[in-house]
Amino acid sequence: MTPAPHRPLTVVQLLPALESGGVERSTLEIAQALVDAGHRAIVVSRGGRLVPRLEAMGARHVTLDIGAKSPFVLRHVPALRRAIDGADIVHARSRMPAWVGVMALRGIEALRRPRLVTTVHGLNSPSRYSAVMTRGERVICVSRTVRDYVLEHYPSTDPAKLRVSPRGIDATAFPRAPHPDSDARAWAASQHPALHGDGPLLLLPGRGTRLKGHGDGLALLAKLRADGTDARLWLPGAREAGREAYIAELERDAAQLGIADAIAFTPPTDAIARAYAASDLVLQLSRKPESFGRTVIEALSVGRPVLGWAHGGVGELLEDFEPQGAVAPFDLDRLYATARDLLARPPVLPASIPLTLKAMQEATLGVYHELAG
Repeated sequence: MTPAPHRPLTVVQLLPALESGGVERSTLEIAQALVDAGHRAIVVSRGGRLVPRLEAMGARHVTLDIGAKSPFVLRHVPALRRAIDGADIVHARSRMPAWVGVMALRGIEALRRPRLVTTVHGLNSPSRYSAVMTRGERVICVSRTVRDYVLEHYPSTDPAKLRVSPRGIDATAFPRAPHPDSDARAWAASQHPALHGDGPLLLLPGRGTRLKGHGDGLALLAKLRADGTDARLWLPGAREAGREAYIAELERDAAQLGIADAIAFTPPTDAIARAYAASDLVLQLSRKPESFGRTVIEALSVGRPVLGWAHGGVGELLEDFEPQGAVAPFDLDRLYATARDLLARPPVLPASIPLTLKAMQEATLGVYHELAG
């Protein structure tokens, strides 16, 4: 028997802005899936550089600054109520927009009120303010780590309404590359003088913040070079506007460690898949547990082993797909020993990664249909 087709839905996603980042990327990915399936996709935020991309895919944007951490944000409740009236689903992706959304929903007659979905994207500090993310009729958790975190810190949450939907990648954007990939390595060498050489290339992608564990990456490089390994370290994304003092500090540390000529701090690259292909080992050394760890599945999709601290979502992904790369947090000696092992004997990696963009989109739309009937 052929299942009945789903009726068209109107889904309104709420978030602070559409500038950049994982939450914004997920918002656009779900808007695209909605439009492709014949539904109506609306996003409410203060705007940003991704708005034209959203509108080009056939979604609508409503400009309201519902993410401002100020009491004045409540003046947007009536306007948001008008924007969501008639929708089937309101999907809140951030705390302040969720609070404004909850207040806007209260003013809509129960029989016409949209159903509320929330996504817990991060491991926010437990508080009454953060607890709003558990108020959805369905709560999407981006990893098992997040689900466990919610149940630990908000024990009154009904586990039956939680849905684990890991973030996914478009595997065609991260195709398996040969190892070594001489063309990609030559391209990497053209990006920075320090990346010339035949020794192993370590890659640590991430923003210019101490939380990304750049210092641990420098310490690892120093240990590898001290034993005669001609390793190089590339940190794309570390050099960014407003982080000059931090980069200067890292450069001083690199000079003191004697590795300044073997390390490259660069701005973000739009060719990150090529950077993975150029590398021999990808590092994920966040000092604070992350909710997911997209770098892990991107690198594994390209066919490069990952070495990371085994906590949070990164530890979860390594446990699932490459346990050889998991190291107890902040054990630098074990990090060095594991790096040597992975470089000397690259592990057999999964032929493909099941955490795909399509699977994530289908799971999210499934939650919408589950609530909307």
